[in-house]
Amino acid sequence: MRLFPMISGRARVRLVQAGTALVAAALIAGCGNAYRPVVTPINPSGPPAQPTSYAVVVSAPSPTTPGIVTILDYSGDTVMAIAPIGPGPSNFVMDQLGATGYTLDSDGTLANFPISTSLQAKNVTYSTLSSSAQPVNFMAPSAGLWAADLNGNVVDLFQSSPQAFKLAIPVAPTPVAVVGSPNLQGQREYVISQNFSDPTGVACNISPTTQPTGVATPIEISTNTADSPAIPLGKCPVYGIQSPDQRRLFVMNRGDDTITVINSQNNTLDQCVPFISQNGQPVTCHPKLPLSTTAVSATGITPPNGTTGMGTKAGPVYAEYDTSLNELVIANYDGGTISVIDVGLDEYGNDGPTFGTTYTIPVGNYPASVTVLADGSRAYTANQADGTVTIANLVSHTVEKTLSVVGHPRTVVSTQNSQFGKVYAAAPDSPYLTILATLTDLVDTTVLVEGNVVDVRVTTQNGNSGNANPFSRTPGYGQPCNLPPALLGASFTLKQCRAIP
Repeated sequence: MRLFPMISGRARVRLVQAGTALVAAALIAGCGNAYRPVVTPINPSGPPAQPTSYAVVVSAPSPTTPGIVTILDYSGDTVMAIAPIGPGPSNFVMDQLGATGYTLDSDGTLANFPISTSLQAKNVTYSTLSSSAQPVNFMAPSAGLWAADLNGNVVDLFQSSPQAFKLAIPVAPTPVAVVGSPNLQGQREYVISQNFSDPTGVACNISPTTQPTGVATPIEISTNTADSPAIPLGKCPVYGIQSPDQRRLFVMNRGDDTITVINSQNNTLDQCVPFISQNGQPVTCHPKLPLSTTAVSATGITPPNGTTGMGTKAGPVYAEYDTSLNELVIANYDGGTISVIDVGLDEYGNDGPTFGTTYTIPVGNYPASVTVLADGSRAYTANQADGTVTIANLVSHTVEKTLSVVGHPRTVVSTQNSQFGKVYAAAPDSPYLTILATLTDLVDTTVLVEGNVVDVRVTTQNGNSGNANPFSRTPGYGQPCNLPPALLGASFTLKQCRAIP
């Protein structure tokens, strides 16, 4: 006789499964050394991730075929995106935010493209310029776009997205640059005019000392109108830069080797205190800071092998503002030097007691541009005639070393998001971008792009702010040509100045 009723096979399987589950649960509950998952995992230690920064290169395979924009990642020297833009780009500028790039193309269009690792041809938009427009240089602040336009001697203002022409503001003859507040926090922008008619486009390149003095026309941002009278400058002004606090504007006068200082708060020439010369003696104050015309060191000692410059001129053509030490670092193209000038202010906004103290450092032949690391430790110059980059120590005011790069470099820019900074040197007669590592100050690598380089910019110089110099530089009208005069000859045309071999 069976004590339990008959159980089907399927039921027996279920009983066995249930019993197994109960045994397993009992074992887990009663075991004190069983594995328990970690609630907060411990991440491996190591250096923090590098901040995002990109180098943006515009190149031109030919004057009639589409140009190419190449975006490189700072930390790995990796090409992140490549896209075609308008034909034969001759001018490249990036806005102050490091978010949008613009090129002036040979078909008269203005290309607009986002700085993005997902950039494609479909993201590039175009603005049509007037058929008679002759823009020379652009300024791209955090909003809008300005262009110095030779046709009618005006400055053109563009707005919206893509940038569309809004109005033209009359200024003095031969406007060559717009400078001022890139973040639009200042009261006004300034249009630099050479103040004489120059149909050749190279008068300030060939004979800058014989030209008239230029002027700066203030443009009120609130009303987009020009102030009168214009502010006098030196001979053949070619470039300008404003201090980050918007209190001073500095204009490079290539023709008479001076820097005009404008008090942009008062919209007048700066009434500076007497500045100190290299030998420590005070010099009579003047709104234009004179530059040394010989390549001597800060100690007054002639460097070995004599001067490295082209004679008795300085020829300032480009500058960067060193925010860490409140210094202006200037590339003296005709003198083969850089000038380091103290431009610090006191607590009241007046020129500081050492304002104007100048050190002159000999570099290579025809330094077309200079860049300063964000920590203010070193400056790097693009020596066009030598095909080199000189590294200058801004503490000791001496040259540390000179490195060979590819081609005749016209542009040098830097980004320093950590101790692992990068310096980019670009030559308009080469399709290679030379990259230097600031940790070793050696050539890190070269990157091949499609066509010779038009220009290069970086989205940030210190990892937490935008593009430091949102101003373009077109060869001619006093700005260095694509090749040094030694290769162009004693006399050349604007076409030869801008031609890329």
